[in-house]
Amino acid sequence: MRIVVALGGNALLHRGERPDAAVQQANIDAVAGALAALAQEHELVITHGNGPQIGLLALESEADPVLSAPYPLDLLGAQTQGMIGSLLARALHDTLPGHRIAALVTHTLVRADDPAFARPTKFVGQVYSRATAEKLARKRGWHIARDTTGWRRVVPSPSPERILETDTIHELLGPGALVICAGGGGVPVTADDDSGALTGVEAVIDKDLTAALLAEDLKADFLLILTDVPCVYEQYGTPDQRPVPDATPTDLRHGGFPDGSMGPKTEAAARFVERTGGLAAIGALDAAYDIVHGRSGTLVRPDLTVG
Repeated sequence: MRIVVALGGNALLHRGERPDAAVQQANIDAVAGALAALAQEHELVITHGNGPQIGLLALESEADPVLSAPYPLDLLGAQTQGMIGSLLARALHDTLPGHRIAALVTHTLVRADDPAFARPTKFVGQVYSRATAEKLARKRGWHIARDTTGWRRVVPSPSPERILETDTIHELLGPGALVICAGGGGVPVTADDDSGALTGVEAVIDKDLTAALLAEDLKADFLLILTDVPCVYEQYGTPDQRPVPDATPTDLRHGGFPDGSMGPKTEAAARFVERTGGLAAIGALDAAYDIVHGRSGTLVRPDLTVG
């Protein structure tokens, strides 16, 4: 099968961990090990989140006295693609000797009038206490929101309209390369109506929604969304929490999953399954092989049609 794998940013840097290079290298080595068995049997395209990493770079940029202004989020997103793409490529090179590995900086077209620019929902950076987050919000002009374990910065997350390098990814897959692309949802850009000139925008695109679009465009058979929980849960974090081993797009749309965490993952899975008739799944990184073979995670299958 052709499988698009979407790695959560928290699968690369676990909640509460220091964002040191050595820590991320160790986590990415584990990612490569978890994906190696799949890569031996299937054609993989790997995307990844960048929330913790882009938040770190934004803090460093804002604190750098040499700069007259912090670097914009689109350029910081490109930096995370290069950093994480290099770490993944090296780890996969060692895990899959003889395999062609390509890491591609990828741009994603968004609409300049997307209403998401007025309603920031995408978590970036580390988790803070409420008091610290509110202090930083006042000092830096941030928007903040509650995450599952604390408070974090949120930024606009417009919907991906088109991945500009899709044809290049197709060409890389032809000779059998494993392609790492669309990191952090892709570098967000708008296109001028007349000239087509590209302009970066201050946003972070949800990587799962971009992964669903990429999987559709690449005619993938399976969309695999890997995160830091074993499956989708109804009423997550409450006494009524219940695992969802099997679902349809309709089921997921009625699940009430929050925007900042599981909501985009379930929406991405639903979109891919609805538009292609393929399968999607959501689950834990270390169970990637078992998820694809139906032994773990939440499987998302098409709604039954009557007629």
